[in-house]
Amino acid sequence: MAAAGSFNGIVVGQLPLFALCIFLAFAVQWLAFVPAYLRQTEKFYDLTGSITYIGVAIIALVLSQKTDSRSLLLTAMIVVWALRLGSFLFLRIRADGADSRFDKIKPNPLSFLATWSLQGLWVSVTGACALAAITSGNSTALSLFDLGAILLWLVGFAVEVVSDRQKRQFRAANGSGQFITSGLWSISRHPNYLGEIMLWLGIALLAAPVLQGWQWITMISPVFVYLLLTRVSGIPLLEKKADKLWGQDPRYQAYKANTPILLPRLAGRGRND
Repeated sequence: MAAAGSFNGIVVGQLPLFALCIFLAFAVQWLAFVPAYLRQTEKFYDLTGSITYIGVAIIALVLSQKTDSRSLLLTAMIVVWALRLGSFLFLRIRADGADSRFDKIKPNPLSFLATWSLQGLWVSVTGACALAAITSGNSTALSLFDLGAILLWLVGFAVEVVSDRQKRQFRAANGSGQFITSGLWSISRHPNYLGEIMLWLGIALLAAPVLQGWQWITMISPVFVYLLLTRVSGIPLLEKKADKLWGQDPRYQAYKANTPILLPRLAGRGRND
């Protein structure tokens, strides 16, 4: 990925700027792992990931010395998204006190280090096409196609923010022992992930016009986000947890049967297969 994204890209010293950003994405995680392991805490895990996104995006923009609208927009999109998500996740874990996913991982240094390394992978692959565009030696003017990409990002960002807020307000009023079926959660069981997928697809489409040659490999970014959220760590884990908590509840069975797992139905309602 580092080699492909560096194709025809800007070089700083003797190192491709894109490759430098990938290295920094991992280096930050490995440095953060040390105090996290010594203190046996995961409280700064998500915050570190968001800070890494912001850091590599700004470093890419500053060192590339590019001031074109596309590069500025891509950087702003990543920074705004990371600031919002990072602060949201940090406040949530501070309120909860801990993240149970890390309970069995923290005592084992290799397993805990692996989770931080995976976060470096997450930052690198998810942000790859945007970083490739920002560090590319190629530039193109914005077009109507780009306007569609920007609108897709805006809609995705709005869906993610609103659904997260609705769920937080619901849990504040009803506790974590209840499942939400109101607002955006009435038309999708995971609207926050839908928003996440949409906004990263928008970023990829905005980055695409300046990519060349091997840089096109970085367009795996939105595919990676989709597969990660729908096949690996997002929806599968939450669906399993929900089935364990409410699987025998007729109300949840009805909600699950009539509410799509991700994409809302355009018309009509029926069983979700």
